[in-house]
Amino acid sequence: MSKPPVRFGLVGFGAWGRFHAQSIAGNPGARLAAITVPSEASRAEAVRLHPGAEVFTDHRSMLAAGGIDIVDVVTPSHTHLAVATDALAAGCDVLLEKPMALTIPDCQAIVRTARRHGRRLAVGHELRLSSQWGEIRRIIDRGVIGDPQYVLVELSRKPYRLGASGWRYDPARVGSWVLEEPIHFFDLARWYLEGAGRPVELHAFGNSRDASRPGLYDNFSAVFRYANGSYAVVSQTLAAFEHHQTVKVSGTRGALWAGWSGALDRTLEPTFFLKVFDGQNLENVSLARHSGEVFELREQIDRCVRMVRGEAPPAATGEDGVWSAGLCLLAEESIRQGRPLPVPDLAEGLA
Repeated sequence: MSKPPVRFGLVGFGAWGRFHAQSIAGNPGARLAAITVPSEASRAEAVRLHPGAEVFTDHRSMLAAGGIDIVDVVTPSHTHLAVATDALAAGCDVLLEKPMALTIPDCQAIVRTARRHGRRLAVGHELRLSSQWGEIRRIIDRGVIGDPQYVLVELSRKPYRLGASGWRYDPARVGSWVLEEPIHFFDLARWYLEGAGRPVELHAFGNSRDASRPGLYDNFSAVFRYANGSYAVVSQTLAAFEHHQTVKVSGTRGALWAGWSGALDRTLEPTFFLKVFDGQNLENVSLARHSGEVFELREQIDRCVRMVRGEAPPAATGEDGVWSAGLCLLAEESIRQGRPLPVPDLAEGLA
């Protein structure tokens, strides 16, 4: 017997939200049941592109109408707390774009709300589902390079898009640029080093071309280490060109190196590679599927369909989201203080 489609309510229909809508509409197990769009012009576009979805002006009206299994939150970062907690309290599961929220207490509050209402919460760290970045974790788990001791995740790219009404360049709404793409890299590095426990110390650095944008760092780097001596480096520059991401992992036996390049971050025709050295032999790993956030988003929507049906856990949990956002916020504090800082147990306070 075929299963009924999982009904998605999409909150946000900006540039990335439209990719979410396409991915939902293109998944045979999903139905794009509703879209929340505050802008009149964007509402008309949502109706034109997705005539089967009911379009609302705000998320509370959508929730009140019912008929939603999971709410997909793709709105500016400062709105995440209210939208996610309202959706969870209304009895919906939630896919929440990163960062979960702009403060650690707010991130923790979202997790507590999900647990209190018995709902599933997935955080949008879709790189875990990548044919490329996810394969690195599988290689580590197979012991090919031994125990990982060093992880580098680095991005060189052109400046960020403004976002609707310029929200991405407004610290009150974006929080910081560390919470944009570096948050994914903190998540990947922590995921790769999961066997080492939790980080114990973090030291970060940042600067900007424009002194009128305090806290919005064009260049950012952080080092965080573990009690066993392993450590990770997360680095990004927005003062470059195109979009080029690198991951390197060195272990007690071997090492690996992966790269991804495109004219834009959402290109459909990127170039990418993964090389693995097991201590004796070097292999160029053949990847069965394209790597890139557009493709990983499709995998994430499919995982959420299975999550709602109780067939699979989220790729990244609320606790994972608290850790990634928390490390970003700690990195910002390290820059402000100009010194390394101890990493607290960010999972405390989630019960």
